[in-house]
Amino acid sequence: MARGPSRIKHAFIPVGVCWLNLQEPWWRIFRREALAGQTFADATEIARATRQAAAALNPRARPWIWGRPTPKPRTLRRRFIYHL
Repeated sequence: MARGPSRIKHAFIPVGVCWLNLQEPWWRIFRREALAGQTFADATEIARATRQAAAALNPRARPWIWGRPTPKPRTLRRRFIYHL
């Protein structure tokens, strides 16, 4: 019985490439701020839009935190002891 070509192929992912996952959200935000819904006549307009978007994004930039935020500490409920 002849087997056809496999549809599943092995893809080698180098060690240390996990930082690329951090770039994807940045590019999504950058494209939305700089390029979405615009048409450009030449490269100078693209450069201008890029500079404007970077100037708008830089003041509100925060370090990327990996994973879930730490939960807020729970406040302890007061325990009342009644003496008879």
